[in-house]
Amino acid sequence: MPLLKFRVYWEEDDLIYRDIDVLSSQTFMDLHLAIIKAYEFDGKHSALFFESNDRWEKFRVFSSEVMANKKDAPQLSMVKTPISALVAVPDQKFIYEYDPVKNWAFLVELIGISNDMDEAKTYPICTRKEGMAPNQYKLGGGTGLLLEIEEKYDLGADEMAEGYGSEGNDEDSGSDAIMDSGGGEEDY
Repeated sequence: MPLLKFRVYWEEDDLIYRDIDVLSSQTFMDLHLAIIKAYEFDGKHSALFFESNDRWEKFRVFSSEVMANKKDAPQLSMVKTPISALVAVPDQKFIYEYDPVKNWAFLVELIGISNDMDEAKTYPICTRKEGMAPNQYKLGGGTGLLLEIEEKYDLGADEMAEGYGSEGNDEDSGSDAIMDSGGGEEDY
């Protein structure tokens, strides 16, 4: 059974990504659960997958909830749709959106197909983590790295300015003239 390797980039920072191996027979729901686990999200919210192209445009949608579209036909379901049904090209792309309120967006790209399934592993499985996962409930949906540093070290305005004193900024240390090597002043 073919093993598909997807790279799941956080849309706001492509240096933050997770590689996830999934069996071709597994569903988009399996991939959804692997993504939220890899990014340490709580899994309490709905999600969508969109088929995409090289320009990351959204096409057909797959929902974690069964809903009807404009023509009252049910949307494609993550639970019932096997991933292999939509892998048409070697670098197939999807857009994954989690939590419609916070609108977390991830770019999902197929980066490899192999037959090297390890019987000892349970798939899907996260095989690589790069970068620090964004905090799901931080304000604005971002990593808030500066805010986290300030909180961790309890830095206030006084402490932030500390170390950036006025050393070397004495007004009388400078001169309008440059001394030449002979010790005399020379105007430029």
